[in-house]
Amino acid sequence: MRRTSLLLASAAFVWAASGSAFAQTLVYCSEGSPEGFDPAPYTAGTTFDASSKPIYNRLVEFKRGTSETEPGLAESWEVSEDGTEYTFKLRQGVPFHTTSYFTPTRDFNADDVIFTFDRQRVKDSPWFEYSPGISWEYFNSMSMPDLIKSIEKVDDYTVKFVLNRPEAPFIANMAMDFASILSKEYADQLEAAGSMELLNQQPIGTGPFNFVAYQQDAAIRYQAFPDYFKGEQPIKNLVFSITVDAGVRRQKLEAGECQVMPYPAPADIEALKANDKLNVMEQQGLNVGYLAYNTKQAPFDNPKVRKALNMAINKEAILEAVFQGSGVAAKNPIPPTMWSYNDAIVDDPYDPAASKKMLEEAGVTDLNMKIWAMPVQRPYNPNARRMAEVIQADFAEVGVTAEIVSFEWGEYLARSTAVDRDGAVLLGWTGDNGDPDNFLAVLLGCDGVGGANRAQWCDEDFEKLIQEAKILSSQDERAKLYEQAQVVFKEQAPWATIAHSVVFMPMAKSVSGYIMDPLGGHWFDGVEIQQ
Repeated sequence: MRRTSLLLASAAFVWAASGSAFAQTLVYCSEGSPEGFDPAPYTAGTTFDASSKPIYNRLVEFKRGTSETEPGLAESWEVSEDGTEYTFKLRQGVPFHTTSYFTPTRDFNADDVIFTFDRQRVKDSPWFEYSPGISWEYFNSMSMPDLIKSIEKVDDYTVKFVLNRPEAPFIANMAMDFASILSKEYADQLEAAGSMELLNQQPIGTGPFNFVAYQQDAAIRYQAFPDYFKGEQPIKNLVFSITVDAGVRRQKLEAGECQVMPYPAPADIEALKANDKLNVMEQQGLNVGYLAYNTKQAPFDNPKVRKALNMAINKEAILEAVFQGSGVAAKNPIPPTMWSYNDAIVDDPYDPAASKKMLEEAGVTDLNMKIWAMPVQRPYNPNARRMAEVIQADFAEVGVTAEIVSFEWGEYLARSTAVDRDGAVLLGWTGDNGDPDNFLAVLLGCDGVGGANRAQWCDEDFEKLIQEAKILSSQDERAKLYEQAQVVFKEQAPWATIAHSVVFMPMAKSVSGYIMDPLGGHWFDGVEIQQ
């Protein structure tokens, strides 16, 4: 991927700046590099933090600190009685960013909405595969190609989505990162110039910050958008200082080289809390960390083998070694704070002797396998390598030899989607809209195979339950179906569910207005730095 050059080799200009300039600049020590700056092809929070959060808006948005929806680029919407038509009235007078590489001639309108979604669903669109290897993982995993019948421009500021069936979480889905609205005028300019790939490298949105430049694996620079329709931001310069190592992020925060850092090492939490110059925010994460078997690959196509391996994993040892008090064992694929959580489910016991016996009964001896370990920290897994090592030792106790492998984060995410992938993948999820569908359908539904469904698992009984739950309007009725789906999941064991975590956000006490996002994002609109 070709990248624009960052004019500044580092964020050193921030610390040398005058007091007044410093007050307008925030440096965020991010944990990894984005895969790109077009949010729709991706599912990683690291990418969303660098793209959809600062640069774009959506028709519907989540009220800060909640999973409650509110108007965004759509000022209002109406839903037909049968739940199959959603008509959005668009906000007028919303400008797109002006940058060194694009000057808009018009404001946001219906053409931008239709372009944003049609490129993800219309296969003969020139934008459907505008860059090598691009795919619409979220759109497909959420069954959007089957759900959306048409998207109609009623007038310049009215758009109607016609669905093939009712979809209970549809409005919440429209507030998600993949639904960020792009400029059709900018896309047309790139297409005419034969440089369509720049849509993913030099982004244009309507959001609170303009993209300025990116130095790969080093830093991203943004500026406040002076004409932002919600008002210009107090922070005039926003810098993402990409710092993969948690220990180095802590050092930078304590030295004042950045003001906010995510995902501290669990062992560092108490020391960070004891620092009188820092504020450490925390909340229960809407997340789950898991090990996904490839259920299309023998012997992991046998649920008895998967159950046996799950019984070999000592979750308490993982919680002690990896989470160090900041996590709880997971038994379901959704977190316990989410509605429809089935607390009656009994977790697989830690029983190496029974595990070994079950493997032998399944005809599995001398099994060699791979465990994929993430190269970056995530809220659901603060140290994937260490977790993999614990599981590796556990598997050795039952006669299974495991090799630990890893890749660069973007490559890890891309490779792990392959249906012929060799090995079980450590991964996880933070909910994007507060609905169980966002976990159960996206991560485990049949439409997610080859995409977000890293277990490559398509179960007829599970699929029937989650698809029926989508079309019901009653949350109580939906909850009953999701509870049943969790029973099927536990019986079939496409994952080993590992843990749910507490999320910590250390920052300088000079930072005000930061609100932790229960959906796991990092937002800097409305944030200020006090002198």
